This record gives sequence, C-alpha cells and structure tokens, in this order.
Amino acid sequence: MNKKERAKFVGKTLGHYFAHPKIPLKHTSHYTLLIAVLLSAQCTDVRVNQTTPKLFAKAKTPQTMIKLTIPQIENSIRPCGLYTTKAKAIWKLSKQLIEKHGGKIPKTFEELEALPGVGHKTASVVMIHAFHIPAFPVDTHIHRCAKRWGLSTGKTVVQTEKDLKALFPKKSWEKLHLQMIYFARKYCPARGHKVKDCPICQDL
Repeated sequence: MNKKERAKFVGKTLGHYFAHPKIPLKHTSHYTLLIAVLLSAQCTDVRVNQTTPKLFAKAKTPQTMIKLTIPQIENSIRPCGLYTTKAKAIWKLSKQLIEKHGGKIPKTFEELEALPGVGHKTASVVMIHAFHIPAFPVDTHIHRCAKRWGLSTGKTVVQTEKDLKALFPKKSWEKLHLQMIYFARKYCPARGHKVKDCPICQDL
C-alpha cells in the first residue's frame, strides 16, 4: 500500500467510526473557543470543559475579561495546569483584541499568532472551526498516528501538518483532524496500544 492508498484507507475508516465528529471543547462564541483552546494546552478537553464554565460565568468577552485581575483568572482556571502563564496570556490577549481588533477575533494566521499565548495549533483550530478557513491543526495524537499509519515521517508537528495537507483534500480537513483525535484516543493510544485492537493498524 503506497502513501495515497494508505490515506484513502485511513479516511474511509475514520469516516466509518466517527462520521460526524464535533469539536470537543464547549464554547458559545469565537472568543470562548479561542480561550478554551488556549486552556487545552497540556490539559485534557474534559478538564477544560469542567473549568471554563466558572471562568465564562465571570467573563466571556474581551471587555469583561480585562475587568478581572490576573489572580482572579488564575483562580478560575487553576485545574487546567500552567494557570499562571495561561491567566496572563488570557488577560493580555483580551486587551490586545480590544486595542487592535475592536474586540473581535482576527481571521488571519498572522494576526492570531501575534496574540499572547496563541501558537500555530491554537490559531489553526480557531481558523477552521470559527471561520471555516482551511487549516489542519496537528496535536500529539495526530502526530503520533500519522507516523504510525505511514502517512508522515515528520519529526515535528510542522512537517506532519504539511504531509497530511498534501495527502487529503482541503474540504476534509475540518472533519478529518477531529476524526483522527477521537480515533486515536479510543483505538490507537500512545500507551497500551495493541495492533489487533486498532481497526487501522491491524490492516496496514
């Protein structure tokens, strides 16, 4: 099976197991999506979803967020880990959104990645799920599976992203990256992975 054949098989299998994946982070606006994705760094989606209601009850817009002190934000997001760094980033990016973007979330990678605490993966999630602009967010699950399934030999998420973009059509990226995440968690985990229990690995 060559790389394109592998990609076709992977896409078909993912579509069978997770036909209609939804973004796992709960949010009610582009701003709350951005904050939730920022909080998900080195933290599970489940923990983020348990934490954000407390924060968003106090502030769910840039304007209300900057009225909080950084220690108040820290107190609300403490369970997510790295809360000191994340709280500063949330307050600073909220201020920057007001000052430079009229309180709106910008629609370009350059502007998003210029916000405090926002890296390429976070920007990619916002671009594709908030604005439906083609992007392929690559997290550790996707990076691992792309290598395991022979879709990429990339040693970095940057290379893996390039490889996956070359193999799959743009119209599939929004759904595909979520399908890969859900599939990786359930069938192709980092630890305790058994080829016979993975519907993709067992046939590659």
